[in-house]
Amino acid sequence: MSTPSLRQLLMVAVKSDASDLHIGADEVPAIRTGGAIKRLNMSPLTSVEVRDMANELMTDRQRAYFHQELSVDFSFAFEEKARFRVNVYNQSNGVSLALRRIPADILSLQQLNMPSILEQIAEISRGLVLVTGPTGSGKSTTQAAVINHINRTRSEHILTIEDPIEFLHTPNRCIINQREIGAHARSFSKALRSALREDPDVILVGEMRDLETISLAITAAETGHLVLGTLHTNSCPESIDRIIDAYPAEEQKQIRVMLSNALKAVVSQVLVPQFSGQGRMALQEIMLVNPAIRNLIRENKVHQIHTVMDTARGQGMQTMNTAIKNAVQQLKITPQKGEEIRIRLGIRDQADLSKTPRGTRTRY
Repeated sequence: MSTPSLRQLLMVAVKSDASDLHIGADEVPAIRTGGAIKRLNMSPLTSVEVRDMANELMTDRQRAYFHQELSVDFSFAFEEKARFRVNVYNQSNGVSLALRRIPADILSLQQLNMPSILEQIAEISRGLVLVTGPTGSGKSTTQAAVINHINRTRSEHILTIEDPIEFLHTPNRCIINQREIGAHARSFSKALRSALREDPDVILVGEMRDLETISLAITAAETGHLVLGTLHTNSCPESIDRIIDAYPAEEQKQIRVMLSNALKAVVSQVLVPQFSGQGRMALQEIMLVNPAIRNLIRENKVHQIHTVMDTARGQGMQTMNTAIKNAVQQLKITPQKGEEIRIRLGIRDQADLSKTPRGTRTRY
C-alpha cells in the first residue's frame, strides 16, 4: 500500500468524526473515536515521512521554534472541512504529531445539550468563571459556546488569549479580538496585563498556568470584567484549592478573601461515551458561588463545598456524583461506565449505580 498523504489522513479523521489523529515515526497512524484509539488499516510511517508531514504543516517561525524547544503548538484550517490544534513533538522514535480536531461550527449551549443553568452563567457580567477538567474533556467547546452566547446577546468587547487559537469567532453584536501566544503575545501573563488596557468587557484566558496569570485574572475579575478561565482540575473544590495553593503560604489568607469575592461559578466536566453509541457527552459538576460557598472559601473549609452543592440543587448546582446518577437514570451511560468515572475521579459513594431507578428524568 502506498504511503498516505497528510491530506488523506486528515480526510480519514474528518470522515470518521474522530476527535484526534496521531501520527508517529515507525507507527501506524491512529484516530480517537468515541474516546477509544483505533489504528488505521495501513503500514507504519517512517521517521522521514512523519518529519515531512510535520514540516508541511509548520511555518518557518514554527519550525524554528520547534528546533529550539523540541515541541510546538499551533492550529490550522484544513481546507473548509475542519480546524485542528496541533502539537509537534520529539519522542524516542523521532517526530510525532498529535492533532485535535476543532469543530468547524461553534455550537450553542442548547445544541450541546448543556444544563439550562449554563445560559445563566453565560449572562454573568463580571467576575471569574472557570471551566475545568482533564485534557480532552471539552473545556474549549464549552467556553466557545459561552462566548457564542455572549456574542449573540450582548454588545461588548470580547478578547481571547489562547495557545493556540482554536475556535474562530465571527463578530455578531460584539467586537471580538483573538490573540495567540507566540504569534501575537509572548505569554498569557503579558497578554493579560496588556488586555487590561484594551477596553475589554469579557476576557477569555485559554489556560491559567502560573501564579502571575492567575493573579492578573483575579484582578481583572475584581475590576469589573468577566474573565473566563480554564484549569486542569477534576472538581469544583479542587479548582479552588489549585488557585489558592499557587500562592505563597503567607498570602493564602488574603487570596481566599479575594477569590471568594471574584469567583462566580465553576463548571468541571468530563467527556464519556454515550450508551447509544452516538458519540460522547459531557458530564458536568456545576457550582455557583452563593453566600454559603463564599464563606467556606474564606474560612478554608473548601472540603465542605460538595455538601452545600447537594443542598442547593434548586439553585442549579450539582456535584459530579449527581451528574453521573442522572446520566444513568436517563439511560445515557451504563452503570458500569458511571462507576468507572467515579473511580477515576475519586468519588466515594457506596450507592450501587446498577440499582439506580431507570428511565426517570431528573432535573438539573
